[in-house]
Amino acid sequence: MASVVDLGWGIHVLDTAFQRDEMAACYVLRQGEDVCIIETGTKDTVPLILDFLETENISREQVKYVAVTHVHLDHAGGAGLLMDALPNAKLVVHPLGARHMIDPAKLQAGATAVYGEAEFKRTYGDLQPIDESRIIIADDEFKIQLGGRTLTFIDTPGHARHHFCIYDDASGGFFTGDTFGLAYQELTNQNGPFIFPTTTPVQFDPDALKASITRLMTYKPERMFLTHFGMVIKPDGLAKRLISQVDDLVEMALAHKTLDSSTRVGAINHDLMAYLLSGLKQHGCELPESEQRRILASDVMLNAQGLDVWLSRL
Repeated sequence: MASVVDLGWGIHVLDTAFQRDEMAACYVLRQGEDVCIIETGTKDTVPLILDFLETENISREQVKYVAVTHVHLDHAGGAGLLMDALPNAKLVVHPLGARHMIDPAKLQAGATAVYGEAEFKRTYGDLQPIDESRIIIADDEFKIQLGGRTLTFIDTPGHARHHFCIYDDASGGFFTGDTFGLAYQELTNQNGPFIFPTTTPVQFDPDALKASITRLMTYKPERMFLTHFGMVIKPDGLAKRLISQVDDLVEMALAHKTLDSSTRVGAINHDLMAYLLSGLKQHGCELPESEQRRILASDVMLNAQGLDVWLSRL
């Protein structure tokens, strides 16, 4: 059974069992008899979601919608497999991500090239296609009704062009995917969450990301539901911090613009790790530095790679 927390407002957060505990989340929303699942995790998440439904006496037929904020595989890798198990569900996806859910061959080939075939199979398996008739393409400000609550889909490029965030009027919160950064539970302390942006390959766009964060705040949200990881409150201050950090990361990357790509990634990785460790010290983090590095390592490298790809486009 997955680690599950009842957040209120008919929302449960489930650990997707991706890489480590509390690395990635999916959310189950229930309003009356209707259910929506936001994010699917990977193939390993699907049985956890189905077990949760059974434990809560929710039939598979009650799930009306599955929504993925974008089609990166830690968010949407299990979508096809989950949809196979939910006969009445429709998948809600960004217009630029829909084709990859209908035919995931290109998505699978690209990820296999990055991870290698053995690692891809172990982590993601074979991605399952979803019939086009079961897909809802959510343009900007598209709305769906779930019982008595409204979910509004807001186009939020910057992390990826195929990214939306979902505003839930019942909780006054956004399900933010990767747009509103990362805030791991291990790094949360009496000073609140330690949040930082994600600049992963291949579509990072700093100006678009800052504009998307700013747009989210025009809804005056009371809370954010992060895929990485869990609910954060008082988002105004967090938004300002994220925007400032995006500028810092851009400045850091530009300092290494003249290096060749292979050397550049390592240099950015080094500087970014030092930047976040310094931030954690100011945040009052009491974990050993070795533990801080362990928690940050994979995201720091992905961020460095994304910044490198962005530099190559300048």
